Amino acid sequence: MAGHSKWANIKHRKGAQDKKRAKQFTRAIKEITVAVKEGGGPDPETNPSLRNAVQNAKGVNMPKDTIERAIKKASGADADNYETVTFEGYGPNGIAIFVECTTDNTNRTVASVRSIFSKNAGSLGTNGSLEFLFDKKGVFTLEKESIEKDLDELELELIEGGASKFEKEDEFLTVYTEFTDFGLMSSKLEELELEPKNSEVQRIPINTVELPVDDAIKILNLVEKFEDDDDVQNVYHNLEITDDLIEEMEKQED
Repeated sequence: MAGHSKWANIKHRKGAQDKKRAKQFTRAIKEITVAVKEGGGPDPETNPSLRNAVQNAKGVNMPKDTIERAIKKASGADADNYETVTFEGYGPNGIAIFVECTTDNTNRTVASVRSIFSKNAGSLGTNGSLEFLFDKKGVFTLEKESIEKDLDELELELIEGGASKFEKEDEFLTVYTEFTDFGLMSSKLEELELEPKNSEVQRIPINTVELPVDDAIKILNLVEKFEDDDDVQNVYHNLEITDDLIEEMEKQED
């Protein structure tokens, strides 16, 4: 898992380009829509899934009126009907890739995901074939500047809320919980009046595979192709994100 949160936070920081912002907004609106329809209605106070989706939408700087419109539309008769589908496969050098999608057209999504795998020296596997390579974890990203108390003191309080691991970067504190403690941590953060930049259940690789930088870049470029697809919500993989790889990718993005 080394480097995954750091790389995610670097991408988060650099994700202000119009294309990436539009994708983030689309993803957030889908999350809101699913939360309203499946999580228990349009009131964030009584719908924890929606409360979390709204939090994540704020985390990508979605305007308040856009969030409110998304909730209103999701509550109406003309709301989009989405379903969640997942795909598992391998990229070059045997790197495992898990793709989560939210779609209104499963046939289109299947064709698109299969095409991305096949055009990039990968292969689509059967569902369930990669489950043993990943653990579901709650992941909460806090901006350090929003934290007023001592970090060591805060960590002790968060352990009471189910925190099992912390990762500190320059601007962010990433908190991990067991999947079953996601709701407990959400409640703890509310109690402490801390609003995370992002909070979600992620698939964390149990073991990672380190590749030479040139080969690893091909994997991250493949991951980006998936992330650029409108139906894709999240992509997980077991590539080791090394400091050398981060340095090289930052050079390419500058």
